[in-house]
Amino acid sequence: MNIEPIAYIHTDLPTKFGLPRQSGIIEELKGRIVFEPPFRDPQAVKGLEGYSHIWVLWDFSRAHRGKWSATVCPPRLGGRVHMGVFATRSPFRPNSIGLSSLRLDDIEIGDKGPVLYVSGIDMMDGTPVYDIKPYIPAYDSHPDAKGGFTEEIEDTDFEVLDQGGLIQGCGLNEDDDRAIKKILKNDPRPRFDLEGGGNSDRIYGFYYKDLDVRFRVDGSKIIITEIVKAGR
Repeated sequence: MNIEPIAYIHTDLPTKFGLPRQSGIIEELKGRIVFEPPFRDPQAVKGLEGYSHIWVLWDFSRAHRGKWSATVCPPRLGGRVHMGVFATRSPFRPNSIGLSSLRLDDIEIGDKGPVLYVSGIDMMDGTPVYDIKPYIPAYDSHPDAKGGFTEEIEDTDFEVLDQGGLIQGCGLNEDDDRAIKKILKNDPRPRFDLEGGGNSDRIYGFYYKDLDVRFRVDGSKIIITEIVKAGR
């Protein structure tokens, strides 16, 4: 089977660090799906405007490996507990295909064909997209479904402090403010780095747009220490 990207998604997160662990967690994170020239026919998205959400199949393009493993260590389990690869959403899979459910905010038809504006993204900027399908609530929603080992994991509940008003000082808007704080509230640090409570003196950072957002963790508080222009 020959598979090729039909589009690429453009987002405000250029690296893996800081990405939400699942789609839909942070609605303020936006993206634009721009189709490649062979797939820019507006007829291809006719009727899609009637849906509020879409399924997006995409490529873990920066997680390619030559070999696959039957087990992986999910970060949510501390990075040391082995689970079957097909019982996880690890990017390290036999075929590097990701699946996200995104809100479809708008469809714009322009000189470069249709552009889909979406929110709730969990993909890096420049991620290849393989396919798009409508989300159908009657068939795709299963309220009584079981969540496996994820049901045993407690979500983090950090208080995010930006006492110096660093986010607003960078000229970001309210959606950016909420997005950055939600990324931090969900604690983007690797789980295997948290044994023993983590190091309160260590400075972490993630890229958002053209900024490097730096922070440290003190108990149940995440403190933004600095926001600077990213030197990528």
